[in-house]
Amino acid sequence: MASCTVSILFLLIVAMSAAEPPGCKIRITNRGLEMLKYETQKFVVEELSNITMPEMKGNEGRFEYTINEVKINELNLTYADLAFQPGLGLLFEVQNSSIALSFQRRILYWFFYDTGAINASAEGVNIHTVLHMTKDELGRLKISNITCDASIGKMKMKFTGTLGRVYDFLATFLTTGMRFLLNQQICPAMNHAGLVLINSLLETIPVRTEVDKYVGIDYSLLSDPVVTSRSLDMDFRGMFFELGNENNTLVNYAVNPIVREYDRMVYLGLSEYFFDSGLYSYYKAGIFQMNIANERMPKDLEMLLRTTYFGTIMMMNPALVEYPISLRLELNSAPKTTIKTSGATVAVTAIATVMVLPPGAAPVQLSSMTMEAKFNAKVSMKGKRLAVLLIPLQGPLKTMLQISIVPIINNWTKRGVSIPLADGLDFIEEVVEYHNGYLIIGANLHFSKGLREMIERKIQADAENAI
Repeated sequence: MASCTVSILFLLIVAMSAAEPPGCKIRITNRGLEMLKYETQKFVVEELSNITMPEMKGNEGRFEYTINEVKINELNLTYADLAFQPGLGLLFEVQNSSIALSFQRRILYWFFYDTGAINASAEGVNIHTVLHMTKDELGRLKISNITCDASIGKMKMKFTGTLGRVYDFLATFLTTGMRFLLNQQICPAMNHAGLVLINSLLETIPVRTEVDKYVGIDYSLLSDPVVTSRSLDMDFRGMFFELGNENNTLVNYAVNPIVREYDRMVYLGLSEYFFDSGLYSYYKAGIFQMNIANERMPKDLEMLLRTTYFGTIMMMNPALVEYPISLRLELNSAPKTTIKTSGATVAVTAIATVMVLPPGAAPVQLSSMTMEAKFNAKVSMKGKRLAVLLIPLQGPLKTMLQISIVPIINNWTKRGVSIPLADGLDFIEEVVEYHNGYLIIGANLHFSKGLREMIERKIQADAENAI
């Protein structure tokens, strides 16, 4: 019986440890992918335009030829599509498109030597590329593999120069070789674009990074992304931590954010744990405590304290009424976030100690009490920075917290924290919806920089850091 109980407990522990809920979840929908399609097409055209081909040498009968300086002049994507590939990642497909190119010839026929340009076109170009999306060992989103298949239906050449018409019969022979070589270069170019360049862009997504000098945040993926025909869903840890003690973190017992919508380009789900881990980390860093006295005492807070404790001072010693007054505030526990359909609140429990400071004498304590209050929290998004602002409430004791503790909390939370998006992508037209235990931010996406520019900036930054 005892062994059976131990086994059940062990299985429960394993199940709990294996099912860590995400603090942050992101869904990219078909609408978001549609916006990315144009940038992707432009990027692919640029990559294929940079294809280099080896020099061709050979002979055919009495002809000896050399073909070099191959240049891609134009890539016309008649049909191109970017879509989700369920269970794998992304599909980029090109159909029935064409490539215009040119190269130089050097041909020896008997004793005649001729050079000139050849204009060619590859038609019926089809490219089928699947990008396999996974998480790496650091929890970063990456392209782990690319499946590529390319074909060229036919190729045409047009010779110019003195003997242009004479060489036309070589076209069939040369086009066969050129079509083979060109076809062999397409997939390596696509592989380099995905595995090297796009992955370098994905490296700009924060995984474990500092927020400020006190706390950091962990955005590591908990599992491989889930890809359906309608969306790509990613579960992130979404956990803040104290930089001075990174192992002292809050355990996540919050509910899993559930994203049900597909209407907008992107959805961001955040559980209560996301906010609580941030407040807990700041609390452990000692941010939520302060002594307010003398020049640091705001006039409105001093007036509130003197009005509240005037009777106490007069009963203790009327002479104390002229001396400076101080307030020491210290949270005795981390603030707690509650999210419901009606909105978000933050509960604060603080020990407030009020003292009079007679010059040249020991401070005289007027009061020491535990104060509890709840404040409405407004969650906002600008670009890709998420911010929280506590909203003032009424009541004398709550006003004391409002004037003192709330500005301390807001000082850090209103600065915002970056969400896990690649550099150059921003949220616009955000709408916040509150649910029991979590909130969902639906938004559209905006490219503040082109895909090529984002990648080149990342490569340049890496080069500068390497120096």
